[in-house]
Amino acid sequence: MPRGLELLIAQTILQGFDAQYGRFLEVTSGAQQRFEQADWHAVQQAMKSRIHLYDHHVGLVVEQLRCITDGKSTDADFLLRVKEHYTRLLPDYPRFEIAESFFNSVYCRLFDHRSLTPERLFIFSSQPERRFRTIPRPLAKDLFPDHGWEPLLMRILSDLPLRLPWQNKSRDIRYIIAHLTETLGEDALPRCHVQVANELFYRNKAAWLVGKLTTPDGTLPFLLPIHRTDEGELFVDTCLTTTAEASIVFGFARSYFMVYAPLPAALVEWLREILPGKTTAELYMAIGCQKHAKTESYREYLCYLAESDEKFIEAPGIRGMVMLVFTLPGFDRVFKIIKDKFAPQKEMSAAHVRACYQLVKEHDRVGRMADTQEFENFVLDKRQIDPALMALLRQEVPEKITDLGEHIVIRHLYIERRMVPLNIWLEQVEGQQLRDAIEEYGNAIRQLAAANIFPGDMLFKNFGVTRHGRVVFYDYDEICYMTEVNFRDIPPARYPEDELASEPWYSVSPGDVFPEEFRHWLCADPRIGPLFEEMHADLFRADYWRALQTRIKEGHVEDVYAYRRRQRFSVRYGAISSTANSS
Repeated sequence: MPRGLELLIAQTILQGFDAQYGRFLEVTSGAQQRFEQADWHAVQQAMKSRIHLYDHHVGLVVEQLRCITDGKSTDADFLLRVKEHYTRLLPDYPRFEIAESFFNSVYCRLFDHRSLTPERLFIFSSQPERRFRTIPRPLAKDLFPDHGWEPLLMRILSDLPLRLPWQNKSRDIRYIIAHLTETLGEDALPRCHVQVANELFYRNKAAWLVGKLTTPDGTLPFLLPIHRTDEGELFVDTCLTTTAEASIVFGFARSYFMVYAPLPAALVEWLREILPGKTTAELYMAIGCQKHAKTESYREYLCYLAESDEKFIEAPGIRGMVMLVFTLPGFDRVFKIIKDKFAPQKEMSAAHVRACYQLVKEHDRVGRMADTQEFENFVLDKRQIDPALMALLRQEVPEKITDLGEHIVIRHLYIERRMVPLNIWLEQVEGQQLRDAIEEYGNAIRQLAAANIFPGDMLFKNFGVTRHGRVVFYDYDEICYMTEVNFRDIPPARYPEDELASEPWYSVSPGDVFPEEFRHWLCADPRIGPLFEEMHADLFRADYWRALQTRIKEGHVEDVYAYRRRQRFSVRYGAISSTANSS
């Protein structure tokens, strides 16, 4: 290869990343207009297109590099020099951390995920001590209630960039003050102040004001979800001020925020104080930098592995018919491999399963579907694999693993947040916890359906319970759009013998679903059946599902709240608008 080509390649990769992130910011910057115009279908499309940007630009750079090198093979020393030149370009680069991930992605695409070593890739950052302690443009502004909280909140709401009128700004301010007084106490409130992010965080049908509330006892989140009525008037729907509430808002089961972040590392550092339970990977994921979140997630995994003597084991719960799932006992994630052969009743291909996981990645997850990260050629040390799991891997996924002696390479897997399987949770709880879990399960089904997602297999084992007690769906091989399903009532039996027969007395076509049948497996437990009938009996009626389909086909986009209905100001303090819930 000619001398100097290494620098050209390094510059080409960085320029490709510049182009990608420029488009990322461009799509993000349109969030305000989409919100103001209530163009909810454009919101969904922008979310999908922004996710695709990264891989698209990686592909463009790979094609450029193949032209530059004229398809000639490159030796190891040449590749090391390319990385060395690339590293030298990063010290003054504002998005160095994601630029490193982009380099990794280009390398993996060029070399088909082979030879993934720290020498060739940024397995760990080249600038581990670099943090944005001082930044060129402040991310937030501090505001003090020198003249009371009412004028302070009036200023905050009036200074927002939104160009729509307020429905009743004074009322919303009273509600916010009422909440703060209830939460902090009347005596403490005058001694508090807020720091408010300069950029709004857009997701679904809300614009979130994100801030920090400094109290005499410490710093709390200060989150205001701003909605619009059908008439185009703004209102604040609630105020959230606990780290648990903030954690749910920024949760792994939700779509990524659209927030303008030219310096993503700085925003992540700023958010960390109000989201102390979130890892770096989760914070990058929340602001839409999902590919770099994958890098950070892998780093977190490596750090855990280095400090642990645990062995990989099969994940607890009922063994799946499509996926082999394993974990480390103390790690908060699971590893999922598509089996080489499925159970006979699972008439699908591995390609179909991967398409289902991609659908979830791109769709609005409404807080009810776990996000996943996809890896290829994942290396495990055999010494860290429990013998029972090793035997299971050889039995269920021999075509997916390569034996390298001391290590195995798994050709393809997903990493997902670990949860307690709902069926196990239901066996362990009683009383109010049991009631809450059944309520959560039904709400999860409803919210998924309203978002045009039918889970397919609704058994409790396919759902998990998070540390906040939320029920989240995580088994995607039978997932489909609501509009693809034919919800039917079971026809009346022709004769008494029909109901005793092993085969149905009515025809069943592909895509047919009979909601009445849900009762058989969801209500079999005598502790659960009465609760389900009390709270979710309508899920057993085909007309309920058909009505949802009609709304979806008519273009309705339902409201999605990252908090309980009882927390809404309209419920706590009075009606806000008769049209605030319609879409």
